[in-house]
Amino acid sequence: MTDFEDAVHLIFAAETITDADYRRLRRIVHPDAAPLGSEGIATSAFTRLTELWESRIGPYTVLGDPITGDLADLFRVRSAKGTALLKVARDPADNDLLETEAAVLRRRKQKPAFFPRLFDTLVMDDDGDRRAANVLEHCAGFVSLAEVERAYPDGLDPRDAAWMWRRLLVALGAAHRAGVVHGAVLPEHVLIHPAEHGLVIVDWCYAVIGRGPIPALVARYRDAYPPEVPAKEPATPATDLYLASGLMLRLMGPRVHPALRRFADGCRLARPRMRPQDAWRLLAELDDLLHRLYGPRRFREFSVPA
Repeated sequence: MTDFEDAVHLIFAAETITDADYRRLRRIVHPDAAPLGSEGIATSAFTRLTELWESRIGPYTVLGDPITGDLADLFRVRSAKGTALLKVARDPADNDLLETEAAVLRRRKQKPAFFPRLFDTLVMDDDGDRRAANVLEHCAGFVSLAEVERAYPDGLDPRDAAWMWRRLLVALGAAHRAGVVHGAVLPEHVLIHPAEHGLVIVDWCYAVIGRGPIPALVARYRDAYPPEVPAKEPATPATDLYLASGLMLRLMGPRVHPALRRFADGCRLARPRMRPQDAWRLLAELDDLLHRLYGPRRFREFSVPA
């Protein structure tokens, strides 16, 4: 196989391209330098090589099509350090929300459990529009609770929902201890690892560090929010506990045990001061209730059908 033929094979087999390979292959398959009679395949290979190069963003190579989020586009990317998610604000007006997410995740850098790791932050200049971007850990093997909900349209067994609820409260307790309110505990923002019973809360763009109102809400979930969010009143840990309890009720649907429904309803009172304020204390109360309903805790295998 000649160098030209080898280069053409490599280009059409590649999903990504390095700087060095791009420069080397570009010289070999450039149509002006192609062997006589190979101009057609050289043009095709050169076009494909250019596409591979243009799929790179900064030091990152984009893999596949973007995922459309509420306020950002997410790209699976590869860098020298491995695979990650590049999250780019669609509108420069939302740059501050991406910056909030980065600030929250930096706070959790030393204790990353239940939070995606932040690898990098970028500012992308797109014809004068400067858009903020975060490079985040790709949580392989995790699925969102929105996917769980779709997989179990008749409701989740409360014993399966129990471990998700418990871990969600631990994660929120850690955030609240760090002075952060998530502000959007919604199905797409809670990821679980079905086999390992892991949980990660993502999308910290809506968070409040310290005290203040939630900066934006996800319109399609407007009815899920407690009154203080649309009223632009200060968020507290009770805001997250309201959302988390509603999310668990949504997952269990008609299968929810009446006692669990009463427990969740107690977290969803209209006035924040009337609700529980401490996620870890609420976890202890939930554990006590689960023990009375189902006995000692035991591991239950869980899967999410495709």
